[in-house]
Amino acid sequence: MTRDQAERLLFQEALHLDRREWDAWLALYMADATFWMPAWRDETQPTEDPDSELSLIYYQGRRNLEDRVWRIRSGQSVASTPLPRSVHAVTNVLVESATDDEAAVAASFTVHLYDVRAERTHVFFGRYEYRLVRIDDAWRIGTKKVLLLNDVIPTVVDIYSI
Repeated sequence: MTRDQAERLLFQEALHLDRREWDAWLALYMADATFWMPAWRDETQPTEDPDSELSLIYYQGRRNLEDRVWRIRSGQSVASTPLPRSVHAVTNVLVESATDDEAAVAASFTVHLYDVRAERTHVFFGRYEYRLVRIDDAWRIGTKKVLLLNDVIPTVVDIYSI
C-alpha cells in the first residue's frame, strides 16, 4: 500500500460521511470490521480493551455499523435528528507498515460540525489508527480506532462526527 492509496481511502471515507452516503461508507468496511473509540482512563492513558473497559464508541462487525446507520436514517435516533452538518479534514496520513494484503495506517483529523438544534459549531480532533486489508484488488477497513483528544465533548459524538 502506498501513501497515495491510503490517503485516497481515508479521504473517500471522510467525504462519504460528510455527504451522508451511508451505503458507500459501509461498503468500505469488511464484514468483521471493528470501529472503536476508547475512553480515557486518566489524563494520559486511553482504555486498552473494549471488552473489559469503557469505550465511547464500540462496534464489532459491519452489521452493527449497518444497524447504527439504519437508526440514523429512520429518524429513531433522537440524538441524530436532525443530523449536524460536518466537514472531515484528514491529515498526516502515514503508512506505518504494509504487506501485499494488509497495512497499518495512522492519520490525524479534525471534524467541524454545525449543530442545527443548538445553532452552534463544534470541532472534534484526534488521531486515527487503521488496519486496512486488500480484498479482490480493493483496500477495505478492517479496524478503525479513533483517539479523540478533546477535553470536553459539548454535543453528541457519533460515527459521523469523528
